[in-house]
Amino acid sequence: MDADDRDALILPVPPEPFTLILGPAIRGASDDAIETSLRHMGLQPERVRDVGADLDARVAAPSFRVRFGAVSVLAGRAARAALDLADPDHPSTSLLAASLPRGWRESGDCWIFVPEDRGAAASARAQTTRMREFFKTMVLMIDLFDASHIFWSPARLWSDAPQFRASIAEMLASGMPPVLHLVAFRRKDLGDGASMRTRGLALFAGQELEARIPGGWTVAEMVRRLSRLALDMMLNGPVQTARTMRGLDAGEWIDLLPPMDGASQRSTVIVEFGRDG
Repeated sequence: MDADDRDALILPVPPEPFTLILGPAIRGASDDAIETSLRHMGLQPERVRDVGADLDARVAAPSFRVRFGAVSVLAGRAARAALDLADPDHPSTSLLAASLPRGWRESGDCWIFVPEDRGAAASARAQTTRMREFFKTMVLMIDLFDASHIFWSPARLWSDAPQFRASIAEMLASGMPPVLHLVAFRRKDLGDGASMRTRGLALFAGQELEARIPGGWTVAEMVRRLSRLALDMMLNGPVQTARTMRGLDAGEWIDLLPPMDGASQRSTVIVEFGRDG
């Protein structure tokens, strides 16, 4: 997990979630051949002439609309604006066990996938259900394009595509979302210490987490604890009231302090760690 203190240079997270898939099977394949492959997979592809002004700079023509269950996904070659948002060398981008190959932007190997019908997901729980179907579609795309890497925009996070695929298979078997592939953990230097904040959790729980790193703790120890809290919120919803709970180690406790009603448009739960005695 890449966690650093460079969020002073953070780029905005785009309003609609999308993924990028980088795969060598895309290179040289004609649009007709890709459409045929999508049809053979039962995804009912149809050509899209106008993707809309908000996506025009991110999705290159021609593009397709594919369907998996109740989910509709806009798919096409990633245009420059999408590639800029996913630049792995930008300090705003996180990487999870991923190192993109040289020349990835120029290779033509990158496709973008945008789930449509955002209005259907009125609640965080409905959003989670919708995203579950979207991720199933991404597993099919990883297989089709022999993908090596995948980018998830709400977290601005690149990860290894085969690992992402395996984590989705685990989710379908156990019901546990692959939190490390969907939420980035960003370290920030505070001058007199450091803190860590999640990015991407709000899509599923309506809230992010932020915590000061206790003295002597490593980034891995913080990620381990915050990822457990993030998983609980993805499964059970946002933190509604302040509460104290036991931590992972003996004698450890955790305070969760949600924002006051109306305190901020983008809710952040403050997490404090402590020990008995």
